[in-house]
Amino acid sequence: MTQSGKLYGIGVGPGDPDLLTVKAAKVLGTVDVVFAAASTKNDYSTALGIARPHMRKDAVVRHLGFPMTKDKAELETAWEKNAEEVAEVLRNGNTAAFLTLGDSLTYSTYGYLLNTLKKLDPSLPCEAVPGITSYQAAAAKVGFILAESEESLVISSGVCSSQRLEELLRTADNAVIMKTYKNFGDIRHSLEKLRLSDKTVLVSRLGMEGESILHDIRDAPEKPHYFSLALVRKNPHD
Repeated sequence: MTQSGKLYGIGVGPGDPDLLTVKAAKVLGTVDVVFAAASTKNDYSTALGIARPHMRKDAVVRHLGFPMTKDKAELETAWEKNAEEVAEVLRNGNTAAFLTLGDSLTYSTYGYLLNTLKKLDPSLPCEAVPGITSYQAAAAKVGFILAESEESLVISSGVCSSQRLEELLRTADNAVIMKTYKNFGDIRHSLEKLRLSDKTVLVSRLGMEGESILHDIRDAPEKPHYFSLALVRKNPHD
């Protein structure tokens, strides 16, 4: 009987191939198969481009398609189909990596795949390899102190409701708002309401062509780029 291979959920970091962890690079240099998530409309993967310099030259690349929809039934069907494909590779004794931007367990597609795979076959070995998040890289770029001493830091998704976001911003000392492109108008309104506009840095396309850093969110366009996040500090240092 063939022994099952192992799946590694690899966070490839925010965009710079040099920002992969040493462990992530080592794993990518050994696995037989690399899975990359992509839209069902194309097979382009930003994460694959970041990881490719560290991959085995003969590694097999397989794209897993995910529909851009909010239909839960359609999404679940896609996850189940993709989990079956990954399981087949592992059962054949191959080692594999699933690539995800940033960290493997922070707002990551790997989390959905892991949950579905465990329901399908709990015996298949899986390991998450953490990665540098976009907000860590953004903070480093602008010299933004995320938290120190007794300060609290909240990490929120821009997908949440305005009421929920405002509750989080009122209670935390500092905040990170991911996926700001989703409901940017509502996010900006909430920040203005709480008088945090000039204490918010909006970072878009970090490390890519067209990189933008705005130190007042009121200066942002109506629709920021997909790769955008906000850093909020209530009491900025002088």
